[in-house]
Amino acid sequence: MKNALLGGLAAVGLLAALPATASAEELNMVCGAEQDWCELMARGFEEETGNEVLMVRKSTGETLAQVRAEASNPKIDVWWGGTGDPHLIAAFEGLTQDPGVDTSELLGWASNMHKISNGGTVGIYAGALGIAYNSEVLEERGLPAPACWKDLTNPAYAGEIQVANPNSSGTAYTELATFVQLFGEDEAYRLLTEIGKNVNQYTKSGSAPSKAAARGETTISIGFMHDMVKLAGSGFPLKIVAPCEGTGYEVGAVSVIKGAKHPELAKQFVEYALRPDVQSRSVEVKSFQVPSNSKASVAPESPDLASIKLIDYDFATYGERSTRERLLKRWNEEVKNASH
Repeated sequence: MKNALLGGLAAVGLLAALPATASAEELNMVCGAEQDWCELMARGFEEETGNEVLMVRKSTGETLAQVRAEASNPKIDVWWGGTGDPHLIAAFEGLTQDPGVDTSELLGWASNMHKISNGGTVGIYAGALGIAYNSEVLEERGLPAPACWKDLTNPAYAGEIQVANPNSSGTAYTELATFVQLFGEDEAYRLLTEIGKNVNQYTKSGSAPSKAAARGETTISIGFMHDMVKLAGSGFPLKIVAPCEGTGYEVGAVSVIKGAKHPELAKQFVEYALRPDVQSRSVEVKSFQVPSNSKASVAPESPDLASIKLIDYDFATYGERSTRERLLKRWNEEVKNASH
């Protein structure tokens, strides 16, 4: 009887402990940053809250397509990372919702994303576009080092350049929008077509070209400088160039999907993602974007945005659906098939 009583008490104790576990929820998250940073964010939130994060890594173009397709029955709760233009498009189309978080500690470019999207998205980091080249391969092939965007039209670079496809990659769409803002639309497409003659591959992912350049699989890449810094810091012979004409930049964002199954948990994740201590952890996975929280620490390896000639990137215009679709249609018609 004593054993039975003890067993019963143990069972009661076990049941008393169950509600905390039973109340735990699953947050469905799509991540547009690098895989290791995505995992750091997901695991950190799990450890702090006790909730499980079901995370999938996708490019921003792919995620936007999924969010649109699932508008009547969303499978995603929160979308973290990746270039801000697709996040803005989703907000303008009413596919995301204001999580109602405090943005008072955020830098101007981050809170501006929140403002122009009517709360539909908020900035989490910034990064500038640049050119990278493998110094060993460049020397081996006797090629000049590029210093400007227009240098990439040099026929000597035939088959030597790799860049992502703007239909799937937010990085490459930022490049396309940057060219249009720098040079005017017609001249931008002429230059992109000339550069396209030197492109050996249009990748799905925006970070893939610089990884290929680091490994010597291509000589030159176009991408975000923070990804290049990470590779160079790992010992690859990668040299990074801020183009002489000026360059565009991304504001990575986080958005809560409208109709999310777990809106309160999604809001909790956004609050977590905006905290300075959480943003400062990016250095643990060698992600060197500039954080959006003014109190977060900036890694010494992060590109100094103040020293780079940045254009006044028009996020509202180039984050608008009709503008994006028109630019991509023209890219598909004029630039896509120019490569060898």
